[in-house]
Amino acid sequence: MTKDYRNYVNGEWVASENTITISAPASGEVLGTVPAMSQKEVDEAMAAGRRALKAWRALSYVERAAYLHKAADILVRDKEKIGAVLSKEIAKGYKSAVAEVVRTAEIIHYAAEEGVRISGEVLEGGSFEAASKKKIAVVRREPVGVVLAISPFNYPVNLAGSKIAPALIAGNVVMFKPPTQGSISGLLLAEAFVEAGLPAGVLNTITGRGSEIGDYIVEHEEVNFINFTGSTQIGERIGRLAGMRPIMLELGGKDSAIVLEDADLELTAKNIVAGAFGYSGQRCTAVKRVLVMDSVADELVEILRGKIEKLIVGNPEDDADITPLIDTAAADFVEGLVEDAKEKGAEAKTEIKREDNLICPILFDRVTTDMRLAWEEPFGPVLPIIRVHSVEEAIEISNKSEYGLQASVFTKNYPLAFSIAEQLEVGTVHINNKTQRGTDNFPFLGAKKSGAGVQGVKYSIEAMTTLKSVVFDIQ
Repeated sequence: MTKDYRNYVNGEWVASENTITISAPASGEVLGTVPAMSQKEVDEAMAAGRRALKAWRALSYVERAAYLHKAADILVRDKEKIGAVLSKEIAKGYKSAVAEVVRTAEIIHYAAEEGVRISGEVLEGGSFEAASKKKIAVVRREPVGVVLAISPFNYPVNLAGSKIAPALIAGNVVMFKPPTQGSISGLLLAEAFVEAGLPAGVLNTITGRGSEIGDYIVEHEEVNFINFTGSTQIGERIGRLAGMRPIMLELGGKDSAIVLEDADLELTAKNIVAGAFGYSGQRCTAVKRVLVMDSVADELVEILRGKIEKLIVGNPEDDADITPLIDTAAADFVEGLVEDAKEKGAEAKTEIKREDNLICPILFDRVTTDMRLAWEEPFGPVLPIIRVHSVEEAIEISNKSEYGLQASVFTKNYPLAFSIAEQLEVGTVHINNKTQRGTDNFPFLGAKKSGAGVQGVKYSIEAMTTLKSVVFDIQ
């Protein structure tokens, strides 16, 4: 029997007149229903958050941190239960799903600890004119107010927790909108905060159809800050709708792995395969193209092919490496990129096979820049190899992308690696490692169409606070 899940609004679990059925992408099994909130119900949730703000921001950091620590402990306690639901709901391997829950708990703990270290500063005047030397400014960080947190399907718990925890510890209240496919997992995350005793209205959940409430919640007058992870297309729309309000956007990527002649090819291939095919490539930080020097390309391609052929293809309950994509539209898009590459002469080094939403891992060699696969983000298990003849050519192709999230450089020449990193138009460059999000105390950001703002626990807290100066004269 499926469960009818409810939204948490103003301290109560509430149903809506209309619902959305959530099914497992891999099996079609109905997992439950979630409310399809109306705009009126959204208004009620927003009002509850605004009412709760004054009392919540009045608490000390230590008091707010206690709630977060307790919620994190509950997540660890329930990691298998939540992980099992998460695994089915988004077709993610069970072990990876449980690991996502545990990592979320670690982020929440860290946010609580980082929050208590927030401090202001005292500034003395006198730098510009003699009369100002008696002026003192007390500068404090204050919460921005009501934060709208929108998480994506691929990490519906982790990329929700990384938004919610920094917002709460900073004294904000949160309106949490999980992805439709991932709503149940998001509501289970909310349950941990509820059990931790979070005061009514401090965290409210919103589920519903984008056509009904998508733009409405972004434009809502109660929202002071928007924190979104998802597609570049939606992120750009949010940017237009947000107006003067601050935003934090984590969007798409076309992350390059640049491989030089002196690279350790075994280490390189291991990292590229893990980076490209983890969660079937459905990650913004996945390795999405390899720019390899032609002199070592043949050898690298063979090593990659051998490792890719060892990947386990199957269902999430089997803890497979490659599982069905999130929906048919996603699989159709990947197939379109594959067909374009084939037609234009790319060489498939692994079998091209699709069953419903399940696409077996594909390695393409001799991909050229006139192919869509060289530029478009597949968000699926397909990896293009682009052969280059110089470092300059690799940098040029990497930088021509409309995205600028991350890149990797594989070489034993560290001075050269740092020189390349300086020239790449991305937020993060990894040397001799795969592109990846962590660690969560590092800044995480994207250039160009890959995002706006800087994440990472400390940076997220700073982003979701505002400075206020109180100036006075001393005698």
